Amino acid sequence: MENKVQSTYKSNDTEEWLDKVWTRKIGYLWAVFFKKLGVHPNTVTILSMIIGAGSAFFFAYGSWYYSGGHGLLMNVIAVLLLAWANFYDSADGQLARMTNQKTRLGRILDGAASEVWFIPIYCALVLRFYHHHSLEFGWLGIADNETNAAIAALLLFAVALYSGFVCHAGQCGLADYYRQIHLLIVNGKKGSELDTSAQQRQLYDTTPWQGNRLWKFFLKNYVAYTAKQERRTPEFQKLRAAVEKKYGSFENLPQSVRQHFRKASLPLVGMANILTFNTRAIALYTLCLLDLSWAYFVFEVVIMSLLCRYMNRRHERLCQTTLEEIERP
Repeated sequence: MENKVQSTYKSNDTEEWLDKVWTRKIGYLWAVFFKKLGVHPNTVTILSMIIGAGSAFFFAYGSWYYSGGHGLLMNVIAVLLLAWANFYDSADGQLARMTNQKTRLGRILDGAASEVWFIPIYCALVLRFYHHHSLEFGWLGIADNETNAAIAALLLFAVALYSGFVCHAGQCGLADYYRQIHLLIVNGKKGSELDTSAQQRQLYDTTPWQGNRLWKFFLKNYVAYTAKQERRTPEFQKLRAAVEKKYGSFENLPQSVRQHFRKASLPLVGMANILTFNTRAIALYTLCLLDLSWAYFVFEVVIMSLLCRYMNRRHERLCQTTLEEIERP
């Protein structure tokens, strides 16, 4: 079975340790199940979105400190639902590779899945804070308890918006981009799903509106998504242009350059994996079970942001040195 599971990996280089020993194995079983039923991978992705978003209700009422055993039960259900959604998020890609049903829409949906999970979850954490913890923040100096609670919750909501739309979305997007860059340079275009905003813009412009309104909506958002990734990686964009000018494509890149890049990139892939789901989920589960759910935003805004910035700087430097190597006479 181990070989069968490994055959559904995107790449051994980019697979996270916890995914190898746990998520991919369970995801594979679900993928086999859905394959027998003839279910399309995109349907599995949508199911993961529904289940993951549904966990938000249980996170909202999971304060065991104030609700006792009922709150603890709600927390456990929330954790199980989000873990279940993650198994499906693994299974959709594994199923697509097993059945050769990889599509651009599938990649867009897969990239959007965590946002669909976490937007309602973040709102649920703010609601949980308002109901159970906001009165603990008496430093606002407001005598009226209800006003104090409302203002404290609004402040946390502002932090949650920044945490979700700036930190979470940006960190996951950059992490995915770096993993695709790694696969592109090490394996060539055939081993990578790296897209460019120019390609996506052309596809958007040439797709007629008639009968494609929903698809055009997805494409427009994907154009913005890829353009944002490119703006954050100026040194890689220079490297890509230089490779295409000198070698025509990444398939023709000398093996020595590939090996040099892979060796330096592997630690950065490890950092990228930390910035995706597993570490984020473990922090969320732990802090919610400790009844410190509001502290999750501190973890994401401070710790994960610092790691992302460090990874970004190291990767840009790696692209600079690789560019110098290929331009050397």
